[in-house]
Amino acid sequence: MPIKTFRGLMADLVEDVITLHTNNGSTGYRIVKFELMPKVPANKTAEHVVKIYKISQDTIDGNVDFSDNTLLAAGFVNNDTNAYQNPPAQSIIFDQEVFNQDIYVTHKDMAVGESCNYYIELEQIKLDLNENTVATLKDIRNLA
Repeated sequence: MPIKTFRGLMADLVEDVITLHTNNGSTGYRIVKFELMPKVPANKTAEHVVKIYKISQDTIDGNVDFSDNTLLAAGFVNNDTNAYQNPPAQSIIFDQEVFNQDIYVTHKDMAVGESCNYYIELEQIKLDLNENTVATLKDIRNLA
């Protein structure tokens, strides 16, 4: 299946919208890669939390709650002014769930408010009528 890629640079406390919805909902997506890189690697202290959601967020924070059924992925990367002694560390976790609506990427720097880059690869999946209905109903349920 085709892979669609998205990338961006996010300031602190920002939400990006990745537009994926279609008129008939017959195209689904699944996250296959999610990576982070600080805007200024190894030169500034930062602790970035980047999350991908199925719905827009009222509050952007650095808390990660895997019991939230609207959370598709979460990533953390830090960097330090002394990268030789404290090399950057990264942790990325994402769900294999198929979705067919827009997704929302949030960023919070837990240290000093620096910017962070993200890179996302989505596998594009052709949904039959039943899969389309299930994905759409899940999305509708998340909005309630």
